[in-house]
Amino acid sequence: MLERHHLQLLLALEKAGSLTAAAEALHLTQSALSHSVRKLEQQLGLRLWEKEGRKLRLTQAGNYLLQLARQLEPRFLESELALKAFSQGKKGKLRIGMECHPCYEWLMTIVPAYLNAWPDVDLDVIQQFRFDGLAALANHQIDALITSDPIASPDFENVPVLDYELLLAAKRDKQQAAPRFIKPVALQQQVLYTFPVEKSRLDVFTYFLVPAKIEPHEHVHVETIEVMLQLVASGRGVCTLPDWLLAKYQHDYKLHGIRLGESGVKKQLHLVLRKQDITLDYIAALIAMVN
Repeated sequence: MLERHHLQLLLALEKAGSLTAAAEALHLTQSALSHSVRKLEQQLGLRLWEKEGRKLRLTQAGNYLLQLARQLEPRFLESELALKAFSQGKKGKLRIGMECHPCYEWLMTIVPAYLNAWPDVDLDVIQQFRFDGLAALANHQIDALITSDPIASPDFENVPVLDYELLLAAKRDKQQAAPRFIKPVALQQQVLYTFPVEKSRLDVFTYFLVPAKIEPHEHVHVETIEVMLQLVASGRGVCTLPDWLLAKYQHDYKLHGIRLGESGVKKQLHLVLRKQDITLDYIAALIAMVN
């Protein structure tokens, strides 16, 4: 019979790369782990691994079980956390992930009110701006995703929470007024600072530069918004920010906000949730709070 520890074994082997390392990770002896592998293969009547020199290679059946383990183990962990919370008199745990720094800035505007309204719900914010939010949501590693790109799927609910315009942030020039808008070619001579994510997930490229087949003079990744704004304020380059976030910082850093193109780049921030969860009272309250 297939059990959870078999799935954990598969995941450990995939991560560790060898029986010895996997045994150490699972706090087992190598012989005990080998015995578990052989016993599982006997029960299933098929091979899960084949040896290639000193390494193990998963068979088709082994790969199938590995995919199953990747799907189910997060659900087991989620259930354990929920049951632990119930035993402590709590309703549960709300894990919110995000794919951008502005998403985090926006979330921080509603967190205090939510925590005050729901003291029996634990809140965890996943600040990983480079992760695959859709996969994390689908695999129950997070319960809600904040993103500027809605997800087209019957399994998810996209809740619009904020309309905004992406603006170019540039050092304020006392000698001349900032232009009302810029064309993509204007960035050919500029250093463009962005957060460290793929170009395909940066709206300034997707909606402004790529359609015009333009590249900035230099594209530099910066980890924090404070350092990025200091660089821009010193006249070393430019960056792009949502209008509401630029408004928060532009006075202190003496920045201009300039429209990208004559029509601008208009976007919308979304809260994405699994449809099966939206009737939970503490998640329904979050939806009501952000609408």
